[in-house]
Amino acid sequence: MSTLFQLPAPDLSAWRTGNTGVEGVWHFEAEAPGRHVMISALVHGNEVCGAWALKGLLEAGVRPQHGTLTLAFCNLEAFDTFDVADHDASRFVDEDLNRQWLPDRIEAGGTRERRRAAALLPYVTQADWLLDLHSMHEPSAPLTLTGIQPRNLRLAQAMRSPEHVVIDAGHKDGVRMRDFGRFGAPDADAQSDALALLVECGFHGDPASRTVAQDQCARFLRAAGTLDDDAIAQQLPGWLQPDAPRQWGLDVTGPVVARSEDFRFAQPFTGLEVIERAGTVIGWNEGEPVVTPYDDCVLVMPSTRQAKPGVTVVRYARRRLL
Repeated sequence: MSTLFQLPAPDLSAWRTGNTGVEGVWHFEAEAPGRHVMISALVHGNEVCGAWALKGLLEAGVRPQHGTLTLAFCNLEAFDTFDVADHDASRFVDEDLNRQWLPDRIEAGGTRERRRAAALLPYVTQADWLLDLHSMHEPSAPLTLTGIQPRNLRLAQAMRSPEHVVIDAGHKDGVRMRDFGRFGAPDADAQSDALALLVECGFHGDPASRTVAQDQCARFLRAAGTLDDDAIAQQLPGWLQPDAPRQWGLDVTGPVVARSEDFRFAQPFTGLEVIERAGTVIGWNEGEPVVTPYDDCVLVMPSTRQAKPGVTVVRYARRRLL
């Protein structure tokens, strides 16, 4: 499959300083009360669609009508190494920032990503709602990842896009920002619990991923009550795209983990394929067949680009209409 990188990295020079004393972090408060919402981008330095969206919000002079709004360019050190010819190399500097959201890891420090997590921590902790913008290793349709909390699934449904919503239990290698602290707590009072969504906007280098990121920002700010429809139309014209025709819930049942770099798929899967029969061979892990565990098995985010021991190369899911 082609992975031609067509989306350039944005020039963030005018927006790096922020207005909080923490590089890349912007914070705005409205006079009217409301939620504290946060939109984060560049948790991985090669996922530039979210950076484009945050830059667009700042250039448009967006300010919350209610509550507070935090915008964070998260891993600027990794982003500074971005090379369109080797975009995988700028995913992080020392270690994956989106696996460090445990208090013990952050307090231990020792890596640039953990120090950056410590700097971002006050803003993540204060946020009531979080939208974390990402993109994918391979060309694929956009996905929202909700975690297992029903409140997050309700928010994904209220946003009415994208079409596919992944209900997943987190990551085996560490805690993501989306699952940190209050965001990872079980449902209690749905009116007050913290909500968080991680959106995979498409392939890193696809210009359409920027359109998805912009659309998700507008939908999220509208759902949070941060901006009303008139403000979005005036300040962010063209950002809202049509609603998805339907939404599918993809309940993740487990991962396929590479034993080594010697993992290959049976065909060039792009994700969201529905494999009709249990026992269908979808690939080989060090020569051993990898088969689907049940009928109508959906493949979520297949990629061998990062294949090495312990890396998830695809997730299995069951599909249901929401």
